[in-house]
Parts: sequence; C-alpha cells; structure tokens
Amino acid sequence: MPAYNEADCIEKVVANWTDFLKNKFPNDETTLIVINDGSKDRTGELLDKMAPTNPRLTVVNQPNGGHGNAVVNGYKKAVALNSQHVFQTDSDDQFVTDDFDKLWEKRNESKFILGYREIRHDATVRLFITRVLRGTISTVYGTYILDSNIPFRLIEGNFLKKLLQQLPDPAPFAPNIFLAVMAKKAGEKLYDIPITHKDRETGEVSIVKWNLWKVCVRSFRELLRFRIELNNKVKSLRE
Repeated sequence: MPAYNEADCIEKVVANWTDFLKNKFPNDETTLIVINDGSKDRTGELLDKMAPTNPRLTVVNQPNGGHGNAVVNGYKKAVALNSQHVFQTDSDDQFVTDDFDKLWEKRNESKFILGYREIRHDATVRLFITRVLRGTISTVYGTYILDSNIPFRLIEGNFLKKLLQQLPDPAPFAPNIFLAVMAKKAGEKLYDIPITHKDRETGEVSIVKWNLWKVCVRSFRELLRFRIELNNKVKSLRE
C-alpha cells in the first residue's frame, strides 16, 4: 500500500485492512506493508504511531520518489519476505476489503488477477485518460485490459519476483501497467473482476490538471519504448 499525504484517512484504512487480514487469515502470517512516500502531512507520524501496537503492519518511510517508485518498493519488500501471494491496494479509502475475496477465489486459476473499477469515481480527465490508455495498450501491445493500472490486484509471489526482474530501471511512472501487460502476454488470465470504487472523501489526488497530462505523455513514451523489449521479457517469464 503506497501512501502520500493521506493523514485524514490512513488510520482508518490501515485498521480496516489489518483487521481484515487478522479475520481472514487468523492462523497465517500476513503483513500489510505501507510505503510512506515522503508525505508532507502527518501520514508518516500516524503510521509510526500505529506500528508498535499492530503486529500485522510494517511501515517503510522513504524520501518522495513518486507513486511508481513506492509501488515497486512495496512489491520488493513483499517478495523479500517470500510471500506466497502479494495483494496491492491504495491508501485513499476508495476500495472495500470485502472485494478481496473475489480475487482470492481465483488464486489457483491464475498467477496474476486484476480487479476493475466497474463504476469509477474519479475526475472526468482521469476517466478520459483511462480510455485512451486502454486503446493505446490494445494498439501497441495487441492486448486488451480493462483497467491495467488498477491498484487492486493479487499476484503469486514467485511470479511477481520474475515480473519485477523484467521491469525497466528506474521504475516507470505506472509500473502496474507494465506488470499487467507482461502477465497477460505470458499467458495469465487476468479475469478483470468488477470491484467497488468509492468517492474520495478525504485528501486530494496527488497529480492534477496539467501535471496529469504531462505524466500521461511520459507514461505513453515509456510504454512505446518497452514494446521493443517486450517479447524477450515475456520469453524470460515463461522459462
């Protein structure tokens, strides 16, 4: 779970997910890893306060490196624990814990399972960019993924380790897109399971207006460059 300036909701979100893990897997070792990406508000302070009394919470405070960097670092921490499965979600309280079961039911049928925001509560410009991105991936990579960048995904641990080895370095702005494309090209069925996406009630999105368009252009350029290397990377995943 990457987190940036979510002080208004981080305590609630962490409590919801760690309580869920405790009830869902009472006899298994599970950990919620929260990557505090250099938040400028009290997010880091609140997380550090919760950690000593919450055995299922691991907090990593890092200098701000951007969302993609935080996501990748979270994944790396998870695979370093030899996790059987890795689940990623966001810290903005727009998802519900109950939807995890929809993905978990499919864990023996695929190594890479995605949700998709059936009704997405985001700004119009973000919805437009999602549609453009979907079309771009279909055109450039010859594959169709409903919600390739969704932060609600379940990945088999060893497979995620292989995927991370094929990611560009430094981490792209939207690494989840690259992971989804590679997984599907490697033959995994992503399922695209409909999940709930709530309105944001606290905080603000970290990328807005003109900056959103700039990072969108950057992401498209990264995707185009990655296309040249994709076949070799997918071959490595299948070995």
